[in-house]
Amino acid sequence: QIAFMTLTLFPIRLFFAAFMMLLAWPFAFIASMGSDEQELEKPLSWWRKIVDVLLKAIMRLMWLAGGFHWINVKGRRALPAEAAILTVAPHSSYFDAIPVTMTFASIVMKAESKDIPVWGTLIKYIRPVFVSRSDQDSRRKTVEEIKRRAQSGKWPQIMIFPEGTCTNRSCLITFKPGAFIPGVPVQPVVLRYPNKLDTITWTWQGPGALEILWLTLCQLHNSVEIEFLPVYIPSEEERKNPALYASNVRRVMAEALGVSVTDYTFEDCQLALAEGQLRLPSDTCLLEFAKLVRSLGLKPENLEGDLEKYAERAMKMKKEKIDLEEFSAYLEFPISSTLESMFALFDENEYGIIDIREFVIALSVVCKPSKTLETIQLAFQLYQSEKGTILEEDLAHILKTAMGVSQINVTHLFRAVDEEEKGEITYDDFYRFAELHPHFAEDYLHSSPVGDGSGLETSSLPAPNGICTDFSPENVEEKRQSLQKKLN
Repeated sequence: QIAFMTLTLFPIRLFFAAFMMLLAWPFAFIASMGSDEQELEKPLSWWRKIVDVLLKAIMRLMWLAGGFHWINVKGRRALPAEAAILTVAPHSSYFDAIPVTMTFASIVMKAESKDIPVWGTLIKYIRPVFVSRSDQDSRRKTVEEIKRRAQSGKWPQIMIFPEGTCTNRSCLITFKPGAFIPGVPVQPVVLRYPNKLDTITWTWQGPGALEILWLTLCQLHNSVEIEFLPVYIPSEEERKNPALYASNVRRVMAEALGVSVTDYTFEDCQLALAEGQLRLPSDTCLLEFAKLVRSLGLKPENLEGDLEKYAERAMKMKKEKIDLEEFSAYLEFPISSTLESMFALFDENEYGIIDIREFVIALSVVCKPSKTLETIQLAFQLYQSEKGTILEEDLAHILKTAMGVSQINVTHLFRAVDEEEKGEITYDDFYRFAELHPHFAEDYLHSSPVGDGSGLETSSLPAPNGICTDFSPENVEEKRQSLQKKLN
């Protein structure tokens, strides 16, 4: 079917869709000329209303060319006075632009998008909130602009995809709080693609954007369903707590979709799937650790400077273990339930003391998930003797912590690195070995035969979500209980 469609229907559909976009461009360009902010906040003039109708018709024809012959709409779209913000989920594809072109609601977009030929003009027409990557204060300004528009009562509705990234629709990941900070009522909108074959989903793994477009245009018919749920009016507590507000709206949307939720985020999945030499196992505690780091208000991607500070302190402390109060002083954070949970992850034998070196190694993995050798070099500095060497048991501690597992046997790996059989190795020895064996973790840790007492002790749970390990409801409580135990 794909071969036949590629030679027949695909080029016709592609040409017609491109033609519709080009046809829309002059209308959007003329309507956008000379528009200042004050004019945008006024009701649309009669001729702009006509342009709106024309553009919506042209965009509908474009989706028709893509095989979306029917767009099934359920529920009633709320008026801007009822809900200034539309929260849409799950976000799984660039075909999620269908409800945007149907409503012409404003969206949050990267500032670079407005410079894209043709498409950029269409984007500017719907008066989006632009986010600038070059502006370090852009996130705060974006939230303030969303809040200003939502509370003004004059702007068009804002359509926001609160997941902040594309997933495969099998669950709803943590919603980002931007849509909920204004504390105004929102209307949840859920998307479904009830197609026999899924050619729609576009995530950071799997088919690329062009392949998705090709496969979708080769389908005779593509189905999409848009359901407008009842307006969600936040309580006073939810207005004061955007995270709670976001969580409760997500729960309502998940129930409507019949899917589970996960408290893990896109960043957690990036960590789980990082392309470092130490591939994290499915039951790694580092996902929980990363979540706790963010719960403290820290951003792993911005912590490299703090990591150096923590490492220097840990080197001075050497093998000394610390209790919760000392851990609080070490991090310069007050004792809280989050800090206690983080401490519990490293609490060996539940004695109420931890080895701070393990915390530093775990933080290094979370901050630099793809830079395996940098983390191992730092770990060597923390564990090495005055001669600059470590023993087999030290390597076991390092790799257990770096992979977030309870048990690991590194004898096979250690002996391979220790070619001279000195019973100790340096980082230079390990680095030379890693250069010759870039897949050392796969060869010496992950692939050991089952039952031989070597290798990595970890579950072989599948990853049905497709984005990271299984966080479905039946596994959550069991997983959380295990995560409250130590990394080692």
